[in-house]
Amino acid sequence: MLQYLPNALTLSRLLLAGPLGFFILQGNYQWALATALLAAVTDALDGFMARRLGALSRLGAALDPVADKVLVIVAFVCFARTGLLPWYLALVVIARDVVIVTGAACYRWLIGPFEFAATRLSKANMAIQIGFCALVLAAQLAPWIPQAAITAGSAAVLFIAGASGCDYVLKWSARALQQRRKGN
Repeated sequence: MLQYLPNALTLSRLLLAGPLGFFILQGNYQWALATALLAAVTDALDGFMARRLGALSRLGAALDPVADKVLVIVAFVCFARTGLLPWYLALVVIARDVVIVTGAACYRWLIGPFEFAATRLSKANMAIQIGFCALVLAAQLAPWIPQAAITAGSAAVLFIAGASGCDYVLKWSARALQQRRKGN
């Protein structure tokens, strides 16, 4: 039964996206921050438990980044909806993921199966996006956090989203060309 615990934690993190969005839209930033912190704890625990229990699974490996992305996208969309952030910032975050998923689907369709692994830039992208979401929520509760921090965080999100998106496109395009040459 314990071997299912890591996946259950990941699934619970995915399900926290609904309450997170609800609390942001309601302007209940204390509960939104508490929900985000709970999601962060489940994120840390699921990986630790999977390794500790020897319960690594393909489902968990696939579900973990999906849960992270759903939480981040919900947060960015709700921040934009409530005016805490400009829409273009949410759209850049979403567009990066759409480009990556579309590219992966095209690769699969045109080239064949592949093993997907997050790059260092992609991991940095996720860390910056999560940290930025926490900063935006904290700024709603702590007025002493300067607007300049939000502006700098926005710039960091834009930069790393662009850099990591381009990194994926370039690496997977090169890999696709290499595979096509092998096939001919």
